[in-house]
Amino acid sequence: MMVTKTERPRPRAEENDVLALPRPYLLFLGDATDAGFAKTAFGLRDWAGDNVVGEFALPEATVTTGLDFLTPREAAERGAKALLIGVANAGGIIPLAWMPTLFEALDAGLDIVSGMHARLTDLPGLGEAAQTAGRRLVDVRCPPAGLRVGTGARRTGRRILTVGTDCALGKKYTALAVARALQKRGVDADFRATGQTGIMISGSGIPIDAVVADFVAGAAEMLSPAAPDGHFDVIEGQGSLFHPAYAPVSLGLLHGSQPDSFIVCHQPGRTHILGNASYSLPSIEEVIARTVALGQLTSPAIRCSGVSLNTSGMDESEALREIEAVSMRLGIPAADPIRGGVAFERLLDACQS
Repeated sequence: MMVTKTERPRPRAEENDVLALPRPYLLFLGDATDAGFAKTAFGLRDWAGDNVVGEFALPEATVTTGLDFLTPREAAERGAKALLIGVANAGGIIPLAWMPTLFEALDAGLDIVSGMHARLTDLPGLGEAAQTAGRRLVDVRCPPAGLRVGTGARRTGRRILTVGTDCALGKKYTALAVARALQKRGVDADFRATGQTGIMISGSGIPIDAVVADFVAGAAEMLSPAAPDGHFDVIEGQGSLFHPAYAPVSLGLLHGSQPDSFIVCHQPGRTHILGNASYSLPSIEEVIARTVALGQLTSPAIRCSGVSLNTSGMDESEALREIEAVSMRLGIPAADPIRGGVAFERLLDACQS
């Protein structure tokens, strides 16, 4: 969209109806005994350390992030604004055993932030206690009010979207790494979160998987509205255009994000869609072709900047060989953003070009 004398860019996401979170956090680990259920807490420790003051857990818990152990009141005294539930159990429930801690947090002057399927506002007595204490209950998986349908109108600024050959293979970590690396280069760039952990890390965003289908593209437009020409929004992708369950949200996010370029995320060695062995993983080439074909609806000049490889299961030499082989085969930069290095710098160059 070209801006004319009678048309102004929409405000940045922080000034719009995008969910914003109270920070810094005290991480609540509940009674977790399996680190795999505490991915949210570890993600916040690793990517949002400046916005975490410590952790609190019940006596039964054996998982720790290694941060200072603080009661809710001690955390409030250190400047915490919210108790954040940093674990996700089977079913996303909030057990009765956690309730005393939630009430304690409210009494200490903390808001409560949750990404669980269970709604804080549905828990007996918690809403009343929050109202009495003047505190907020923030369910991250609730989309904000005021969502609109997408318009497809062109808008200023530059946008990069992470897409994938599958779900759960690095789209969030890639977007975070690219946004931070661009910032270190002096580029005006923001990470735009579309999932619960990304929202908790960045402090704002829209949970795209909780948005009614008709409004997904509009939500993505709100998340990355018009901006100055030199500004980059690096948008966290969701699902995969090849996923039998999640392709619809991936498509809506692609159209609404209106990316100038995209990064394909892939995990070498994965052969089938996660959790659905009857669907083979598409090739990177197939993902590039389909993303361009579908993305041209709202971004006619869309292009692939490169490939992000999740090489966490490889040693250094094996990873470097894979990165080089993919780059040579496709003729575009490939890198593991977590490993960094020269290959990642080339990917960043391509994103900026």
